[in-house]
Amino acid sequence: MKISVIGCGYLGAVHAASMAELGHDVVGIDVDRAKIESLQQARAPFYEPGFEVLLGRSLASGRLRFSTNMADARGAVVHFLCVGTPQKRGEYAADLRYVEAAVESLLEALEPGDLVAGKSTVPVGTAARLAELIEGKVPGAMLAWNPEFLREGFAVQDTLHPDRLVYGLSPDPSGQTARAVLDEVYAPIVAAGTPQVVTDYATAEMVKVAANSFLATKISFINAMAELCEATGADVKQLADAIGHDDRIGRKFLNAGLGFGGGCLPKDIRAFMARAGELGADQALTFLREVDNINMRRRIRMVDLAREVLDGSLLGKRVAVLGAAFKPDSDDIRDSPALNVAAQLQLQGAVVRVTDPAAGDNIRRSWAQLDVVDTAEEAAERADAVLLLTEWQQFRDLDPVAFGRVVAQKRVLDGRNALDMDRWVAAGWTYRALGRRAG
Repeated sequence: MKISVIGCGYLGAVHAASMAELGHDVVGIDVDRAKIESLQQARAPFYEPGFEVLLGRSLASGRLRFSTNMADARGAVVHFLCVGTPQKRGEYAADLRYVEAAVESLLEALEPGDLVAGKSTVPVGTAARLAELIEGKVPGAMLAWNPEFLREGFAVQDTLHPDRLVYGLSPDPSGQTARAVLDEVYAPIVAAGTPQVVTDYATAEMVKVAANSFLATKISFINAMAELCEATGADVKQLADAIGHDDRIGRKFLNAGLGFGGGCLPKDIRAFMARAGELGADQALTFLREVDNINMRRRIRMVDLAREVLDGSLLGKRVAVLGAAFKPDSDDIRDSPALNVAAQLQLQGAVVRVTDPAAGDNIRRSWAQLDVVDTAEEAAERADAVLLLTEWQQFRDLDPVAFGRVVAQKRVLDGRNALDMDRWVAAGWTYRALGRRAG
C-alpha cells in the first residue's frame, strides 16, 4: 500500500520505517528540513536502539523516502498523523495547533476513499471534530483513530510487535471500510494474533491517556510509600517486592526513585485533567493533581538528600551526576528529573559534572551552563558525592571498588534504587537512596 506519515519526530520516523519494513511504499513528511535531510541520509535525529539499522534497511529497500512537501502525500491511500501535542505554555491543556495545521495541509492532498489514521495523543473529542472537517472538505475521505503505545528504548519492537491494536472508528458504514484498510496495513501483525480493540473515536482517544495516567499513578503511589518509609524507617524496595508478588498489583512500575518525566506522561496527565475540566468532569481526575505533585516532590527530596549527605551544604561541593535522559536507552531530556536535579544542585552552589551515554549533545545544546563529560569516571573525578539519576546499565554495572579510587569521598546517592546496596557498602561507600535506610 502507498502510505504517508505526517510528522517525522520520534513517533512518526519510527512508524514510517516500520511500515516500510512491513512492505508498504512510504513517504514521511515533516516541515523540519534538517530532520528530513538527516532521515533521508539514514541518520537518526534521536537515539533509539535498533532504529538506525531499521531506517537504513528501509531506505535501501526503496520503499521509504522523506520529504518536506505535503504534495508528496498525494496518491497515498493511508495517511498516518503523527505530529506532537505538547503542553500549552502556561496551561495544562494540550496544544493542538500542530495537529490542526497538519490536517489543513493534508486536505490539499486527500482524495475520496483515502484514510487519515490519527496516532497523535489528543484530548477526547478531537477525532470527531477532525472527521467532520475532513468529510466536509473531501467527501468520501475517512478518519480513524489508531493510538500508539511506544516505549522509548523499545519503539521498533512496540511498532512491529505491539501488544494490541486499537481502532477508533466512525459509527457510519465508512467505519468498517476504515477497519478493513487498517487490517490490510497491519496484515502481518493481525495475522500474528495481536489483540484488537475496535471501538469509537472517544474511547480510542482515551486509551492512551488513561494508560499513561494509570502508570503515572502507580509510580507516584510507590514514591508516596517511599516518603512514608523515610518517616518510619521502613525499606521501600522490600515493600515493593512484597506487594509486587500480588498478581493484581504486579512489580512493574513499582521502583521508587526520582519519578517520571519525558515527553508523554507529565503532559498527558495534565492534558487529561484539563479536558476533564472542560467537560465538567474535573472531579473524576482530581487524584492526578496529587500524582503530579508527588512526582515533582521527588526531585526536591533528591536535592535535599544530597545536601544532607554533603554535611548540610552544597556550596563548592563536587557532585557527579550519572544519567541525564529521563530514562535509560533514550537521549530524551524533556522534563527529565535527572537533569532538573543536576541544574538545581548547580544553582545551589555545587560544582556539577554530568554524564549520559546518549544525551550529552542534547544537554550541551539546551543546558550550556552544565559541565558535560563523556564517562562516569570523568564525572566522578575527585567528587564529594556521586548521584545515579538515570539507571543506564553501564552505571548499574560499575565496579564500586575500582570506581572508589576515582572519587574524593565514597558517597553514592541512588536516585533510582538500581544499585546493589550491599555490594557498594562492602566496597566502603556510604549508600543513600529515596525511601531506604542509610547503608
